[in-house]
Amino acid sequence: MLDGALRPVKDRYLGPVVAGPVGRLHPTLLSMLSLLTAVGAGLAASRQLAVVAVALWLLSRFADGLDGAVARDRGTASDLGGFVDIVFDTIGYAAIPLGVAAGIDSRTGWIVTAVLLATFYVNAVSWTYIAAVLEKRGSAGAVTSVVMPRGLVEGTETIVFFTLALAVPSIAVWVFGVMAAAVAVTVGERLWWSRSVLR
Repeated sequence: MLDGALRPVKDRYLGPVVAGPVGRLHPTLLSMLSLLTAVGAGLAASRQLAVVAVALWLLSRFADGLDGAVARDRGTASDLGGFVDIVFDTIGYAAIPLGVAAGIDSRTGWIVTAVLLATFYVNAVSWTYIAAVLEKRGSAGAVTSVVMPRGLVEGTETIVFFTLALAVPSIAVWVFGVMAAAVAVTVGERLWWSRSVLR
């Protein structure tokens, strides 16, 4: 929901970082850093190391914002890079709730986490199919490697939900429950939108 509005802000603040020594790093290296720190955050959460988990998660998101910015700045942006970025992000998006659930280790925690991951699964199908159709139709205006249909829960909202769950594991079940409901609404939004557009 907020990604489109915050993208210019993100690009403005990342500009000086990209212009510095970080800009000389290969974008794939930054993508790998994003993946490793996200998985590390999940592992830290499983051991109830909340501060470490939050720090690694935020570092992961910082690296994730940099890889594309560096690639565009160097003129090396590619479909392969975009694909790797999305796959690595998806692994991280699974590692965080699984790590939190392992740290809580309660029946309710595991059930809510399973529901959340199920909504992620359905959401991934909804947006990737729509993106593929829009690409086939030659839709313009993509600011990422593919046309991303908007929704209630996007990258920004995911960062907020996961940071809260990592920082305060005692309320993670409620955070994941609210997030699962919001992701379900996002899927519903896209289904409703598709009725009039995907004919």
